[in-house]
Amino acid sequence: MEKGQAIFLTRQIERSKPIRYELKKLETVSGMLPKFHQWTNGKQVLAAYEVFRPESELGYYLLFIDWHRNDNYYLVMYAHNKSTTCAEIRQTQELEDGPHLVWSYKPFKRDGKNDQRKAYFKQMFGSTTVHIKLPSLPDEVEEFLTQLFKLCQNRVKADKITEVFDFEN
Repeated sequence: MEKGQAIFLTRQIERSKPIRYELKKLETVSGMLPKFHQWTNGKQVLAAYEVFRPESELGYYLLFIDWHRNDNYYLVMYAHNKSTTCAEIRQTQELEDGPHLVWSYKPFKRDGKNDQRKAYFKQMFGSTTVHIKLPSLPDEVEEFLTQLFKLCQNRVKADKITEVFDFEN
């Protein structure tokens, strides 16, 4: 996404007061997020947040970061233990009701079962492409966070589906 759009989004998040989420802004140093994860080292970060939903004891880190050092900003969601990313979202699309983040489920596991994962994701969630409306007001941030959490939870479910079902038989 363009830097200006990412800045606007971080401002909406900072002005919001979501009821179901706890938001904590992480400290950046000279626009970087030191000692967070090796994949973020040396990359410009506009803002980073720890977002926690107490009712489900689920949390993620949201980073607005120049992921490929090309002045194209991503919303990168890290698992709460910082072990890996759950979503790396850069694409936006203007739809009838305003701008949306666009993310596509594309598993890259090396076990030959990615087609099953994609089929499950599409069957369960309607499409392998997810559109999440960007909040234009602070009051819309809670629903935005809910959709981001849903995206990550669905992605994790789809990634693990081959552990639940044995598609070989």
